[in-house]
Amino acid sequence: MRITCPLCGERDRREFYYKGAALALERPEPDAGAAAWDAYVFLRDNPAGETRDLWYHADGCGAWIVVTRDTVSHAVLDCRLAGEVGA
Repeated sequence: MRITCPLCGERDRREFYYKGAALALERPEPDAGAAAWDAYVFLRDNPAGETRDLWYHADGCGAWIVVTRDTVSHAVLDCRLAGEVGA
């Protein structure tokens, strides 16, 4: 897979570190209980289709990038700096 860093241009995905879904998760209160913490830490959606992921350009400029991609076709649809999309 090729990811286009907005600062460095198109690069191989091995230059990037995958962080996960680019969405805000609500952190449970400290005393929320084991089930709430288990869901927060381990349970994530695994959609087929378009997703937005957060990637770190570790072997490049160090930018955090939101990558919009299709999990079915593996097509990268958009790449933007995380600060530009509020992720």
